[in-house]
Amino acid sequence: MAQNSKRWWVLICVGVITFMSDLDASIVNVALPVINRSLHITMSLSELLISVYLVVICVCLLPFGKLGDSVGKIKIFKIGMVVFTLGSLLCGISTAFGMLLTARAIQAVGAAMTMSTNNGIITETFSTGERGQALGWIGSFVALGMIAGPGVGGVILNSFPWEAIFWINVPIGVAMVILGLIVLPRNKTMQVTQFDGLGTILVSVGIIGVFTYLYGGRQFGYANAALLVFLVAALLAIVGFVGYERHTSTPSIDLSIFKSFHFSVGVGTAILIFIANNFYMVLTPFYLENARHLGPNIVGYMMMALPLVQVIIAPISGRLSDRFGALKISVVGLGIILVTQVLFAHVTLQTMLVSYCSFIGLLGLGNAIFQSPNNAMIMGAVPSNQLGIAGSVNALARNLGMVLGNSGSTGWAAPWF
Repeated sequence: MAQNSKRWWVLICVGVITFMSDLDASIVNVALPVINRSLHITMSLSELLISVYLVVICVCLLPFGKLGDSVGKIKIFKIGMVVFTLGSLLCGISTAFGMLLTARAIQAVGAAMTMSTNNGIITETFSTGERGQALGWIGSFVALGMIAGPGVGGVILNSFPWEAIFWINVPIGVAMVILGLIVLPRNKTMQVTQFDGLGTILVSVGIIGVFTYLYGGRQFGYANAALLVFLVAALLAIVGFVGYERHTSTPSIDLSIFKSFHFSVGVGTAILIFIANNFYMVLTPFYLENARHLGPNIVGYMMMALPLVQVIIAPISGRLSDRFGALKISVVGLGIILVTQVLFAHVTLQTMLVSYCSFIGLLGLGNAIFQSPNNAMIMGAVPSNQLGIAGSVNALARNLGMVLGNSGSTGWAAPWF
């Protein structure tokens, strides 16, 4: 088939956009101190630039995934590329905090459109014999994008203003839109289904309510009556969402996939690991720049140790998981991450920078050993007709972990920074 001959170009297009979408969840971290000074805002306020991006993605993932099944994954993905690129352009020309925050939300809508459809496109484009390899590459793009942000951001900030971390997306995004118009195939499967409006509202209320409580608690106290109302409403909405999804004929998510032990364990540990990773990614720039008085370029170079180690080790980890089992290798990675977090917890102003950099590399080693087998375990735990659902849940878990990690880290560190 002529279209099948372009499958690797499809992988490049989808992979690059996936990398950029995940990169922008973390690239802002290293620029926060600079943005704080430039826009004259507090650390807690600047954290919204990260959290709004992640919260909007979390809210939009399931509805766009459902919409992709109805109108076509390719169509949603193409529109997502355009929206993400436009949002990046608006971020780069923002002159006030409100404008920048709005542009980040637009960026996030585009990112959610691509994240909710990327695994489905790859699954439909590649045959069974190559599908696992292709999905593995998408997983690598995701992992690398999420952990390379601070390092890439620091290198950019060494020579350019903070706006450049958004400008860089524009030419790449335009190039991928053009490539997508050429190589992306027609939608192979579309099923017209009723939109799950109530389920979407319930999960949105739940996610936004929990975030409002976490962010507002740092400003007004976690015992604030109004915030407690938000929290109770959020918890009730989540419970209501689960109950409704179990009985509706057109659910946003088929909850039966959680009956799989490997799927549930993989998703649960992914949330916890991304919470821990985002503590590192948010706090490290402030520690190195504000407490140790290093320039953003040096901070960027140091933080690049994590993605560099991951790029080298991840393929080896994948082969080991094929031989010894994904669960066993994932547990080894979790152990290394645990040791690294203990080391970070004992860091002081007297800690040698070489030692701190080695901790970053060790965290990269743990993530490399954990993430690839864990993604394989999640996607391998469901039948082929539920790969799209599994991919959406995996992305949602990843982004929820990042939201909770960002909120928790800035709330804990605000008094010191």
